[in-house]
Amino acid sequence: MRKILEGSLLYRLLTAAANWIDRQWRKSFLSRLFTLPKGERGGTGVLAALAHKAHMGLCRSFEALRLDRALEGSVTQRAFFWVALTVFWGPILPTMAVLALALLAFGSLFLVYGKNRERRAVHTPLVKWVLLFAGVELGSTLLSVTMRESLRTGLLMAAFTLFALTVPDVCRERRELDRLLGIMIASGALVALAGVAQAVIGVEGNLVWIDEVEFSNISLRVWSTLENPNVLSEYLLLVIPLAAAGVYTAKSRIGKLASGLGAAAMLLCLMLTWSRGGWLGLAVAAALFLVLMDRRFIPLGLVGAVGLLVIMPDSILARLMSVGDMADSSTSYRVYIWMACLDMLKDYWISGFGTGVPAFQAVYPHYSFNAVFAPHSHNLFLQTFCENGILGIIALLGSFCSAALCLGRTMTAAKDKRTKVQAAALMASGAGFAVQSMTDHSFYNFRVALMFWTVVGVTAALYAIVKKEARE
Repeated sequence: MRKILEGSLLYRLLTAAANWIDRQWRKSFLSRLFTLPKGERGGTGVLAALAHKAHMGLCRSFEALRLDRALEGSVTQRAFFWVALTVFWGPILPTMAVLALALLAFGSLFLVYGKNRERRAVHTPLVKWVLLFAGVELGSTLLSVTMRESLRTGLLMAAFTLFALTVPDVCRERRELDRLLGIMIASGALVALAGVAQAVIGVEGNLVWIDEVEFSNISLRVWSTLENPNVLSEYLLLVIPLAAAGVYTAKSRIGKLASGLGAAAMLLCLMLTWSRGGWLGLAVAAALFLVLMDRRFIPLGLVGAVGLLVIMPDSILARLMSVGDMADSSTSYRVYIWMACLDMLKDYWISGFGTGVPAFQAVYPHYSFNAVFAPHSHNLFLQTFCENGILGIIALLGSFCSAALCLGRTMTAAKDKRTKVQAAALMASGAGFAVQSMTDHSFYNFRVALMFWTVVGVTAALYAIVKKEARE
């Protein structure tokens, strides 16, 4: 089939057109402007040249002020420590405390570059998309219909987005990346245990999260440290595949056991969120992970899915089957909001109406159906399009696609099974998160946004490490 396709006239025409567009892009001013650094001095792109000059100027300033000597051996220059601290406490501490840790990580890297003339930034295809999305977030703040109220959201999102660039910079070797992955799994396990404890103790949850008519048997949906069951499920979807991969990739038996127990705790906690989007995301993540590992899992997976439906408890099966049922208040609520957002896009598709809840609530009531109140669109992609316009959705989708391409190349270039398992887990993490994001605005919680961009950073780090190993 593939040979027939490649031999067709349509395929040859499309290939020729794509190659022509690619050549024109590479010759264009914009392409040269955003050229990724190559070689020791960072290439010939305008931004690369400016970055190199800024780095040299920073080093000269440090030398003139003798800061390079004054900071010798200081904890402020242990950039990995601050990045790891941010990643560990990200889902646990309040947002502003996490921001403070992220700023310390940025500051630490700043000092590291100021002290070392020879240090070069780690560049991957993801860099331009991360920079573009952060830039769009800031730009949307300036163009917001509620500019003053959007300022906090725009700055937070830009900072947490740019955090993705710190991860490959501090995880340049395998041991550093493995340590950071272990820290992410440990943090996820703690968050999960806190959620399970809520279920065991029987704490009182928010009744708004439960449809008492359709699901009177659900008495509690856990939220752990993340304020909302759906938000918790979004975070867990990012970490569960990494913990599952850790069972294989950990070098010691204790590490494998810890990863397995962490994955089990997170799976249990995800079930206790009663988040249908989370469950669907988990199913997609698991299926993708298994298929990437071995295509023979496809028929086994189909058989397993049928078997799972047979043995699944009625309460869980009923919850899953309610997806798409307009009689369910949660489903109908989302559908009405999505319809209103599509109407909003007719007027705001170019630039968006601005970042954050205040901007959304300033515009949404004019388009809402049946006076349905909503703080956001309950869909990450729709929300990004509405807030940031066409450039914002391109940047977000570009980030997802670029990450997937990097992981695909990593799996192809990897010489060991361990790397392929890690790449497959990262791809499953992103896919599961994307599915859940179709039913909720995942970046509504800034800490979840930080963890998503951390996973993007880990993807870039693994890609850069494998590329470096191939050169060596």
